[in-house]
Amino acid sequence: MPTIKDVALRAGVSVTTVSRVLNNRGYLSEELKLKVTRAMDELNYRPNELARSLSRSKSNIIGLIIPHVSHPFFGELTSHIEDYAYRNGYKLLLCNSQLDKHKELEYIDMLRASRVDGIIMGSHTLEVGAYRQIHLPIVTFDRQISPDIPYICSDNYKGGLLATTRLVDKGCRKLAHIGGHPKLNILSGLRYEAFRDTAQLHGVWHTSLHTNSNSFDFGEYERLLEQLLREHPDIDGIFAGSDIIAAYALKVCREKGRRVPEDIRIVGYDGITLRTQLTPSLTTIRQPIEAMSKLAVELIMAQEMGEKVASEYILPVELEVGATT
Repeated sequence: MPTIKDVALRAGVSVTTVSRVLNNRGYLSEELKLKVTRAMDELNYRPNELARSLSRSKSNIIGLIIPHVSHPFFGELTSHIEDYAYRNGYKLLLCNSQLDKHKELEYIDMLRASRVDGIIMGSHTLEVGAYRQIHLPIVTFDRQISPDIPYICSDNYKGGLLATTRLVDKGCRKLAHIGGHPKLNILSGLRYEAFRDTAQLHGVWHTSLHTNSNSFDFGEYERLLEQLLREHPDIDGIFAGSDIIAAYALKVCREKGRRVPEDIRIVGYDGITLRTQLTPSLTTIRQPIEAMSKLAVELIMAQEMGEKVASEYILPVELEVGATT
């Protein structure tokens, strides 16, 4: 594997000069830059990003910690974040916490040791104090940690209102909400609050079932839906806390002989691409996933440059009507 010394020898310059070209420091003629970059290409030399970050204050690496990379919402979020970061000169270091406190803490320590320029947090299992001690530009998704740390979320309450109103307007009179457990202390819990408030406003009977603390247990979704139809066979409207839960609702309804939308109407939440593969097509509350991803990277860059940013960014949602309602 070629080294920086090999590049210097091939280009006929000093190691210091090669280092200055790599880090864009000091005055360098275009002819000299071209000579060094040509030598790098000829040797197929790739600079060690971590070593470079140790010699300067900027690494051009952003850390991203998410709970489950296998979850379609976080998969799409990661894809957009990586794309926008790359187009702005950053690389992405992805960490999959699986909602494990110790794992999340280890990843935070690793990212700090790697001199990343900032951390985007999609996983939130630690106490508030742990995030305050990171001392790096940080952005969180769906959790308000402190006024000093900006967070991004969709308008969860408005989404819950739109979903429940859609079910009521289509004639549903016995509603159920299935989602993550409220004790997770994340802003997506507002979807349930809007469901409850809207059902009460219209005088509609309603119930709710919540997953345990691991809201990404796909098997738990199916068990809850089977329990719902067993205990309340006359349920005629379901607001699912995510499109994945909605997909399981479709599956269980089909297995139990319940027709959608004739017997039960279903609304999901997220607007992930996978919803287009469902039959019938899913009515959902679409989050602006791409815009949220772009904003997360922009907020890291702004903080890195010392700019003052707001603590709250709530992006609008839209009702996307499909065949399940």
